[in-house]
Amino acid sequence: MKQLTKAEEEIMQILWQLKKANVAEVIEEMPEPKPAYNTVSTIIRILESKEFVGHEKQGKGYNYFPLVDKETYSNQSMNKLMDNYFNGSFKSMVSFFVKKNDLDTKELEAILKEINKKEE
Repeated sequence: MKQLTKAEEEIMQILWQLKKANVAEVIEEMPEPKPAYNTVSTIIRILESKEFVGHEKQGKGYNYFPLVDKETYSNQSMNKLMDNYFNGSFKSMVSFFVKKNDLDTKELEAILKEINKKEE
C-alpha cells in the first residue's frame, strides 16, 4: 500500500468521517484557511490514482468515497513506523511511547485492562 502525503491523509480523514462527499463538502470540513477548490480536486484525483478513493457521478459532478478503510491504512502506517524506527519491535515502540509520555503504573495497568477486554 502506498504512503499518503500529509494533505492526502487530511482529505482521507474527512472522507472516512463523511463516508461519501463531493469536493465542496470536503472543503467545508477543512480548517481555515480553506484550500482552493482546484487544490482539493487535484488531491482527490491523486488519491484515486493511488486507489484510495473511488467516485460516482452525481449530476454534473462526482461524489467520492474511500476504497481503503481507515483501520487498514492505520495498521499499515503503524507497521511502517515500527519497522522504520523501532527495527520491527513492538516492545521497543511501546517502551518509547511509555517513556516519552511519562506513563505511571496505574496508566499502564489501565491500558492492559483495555487490551484484555478486547481479547475476551
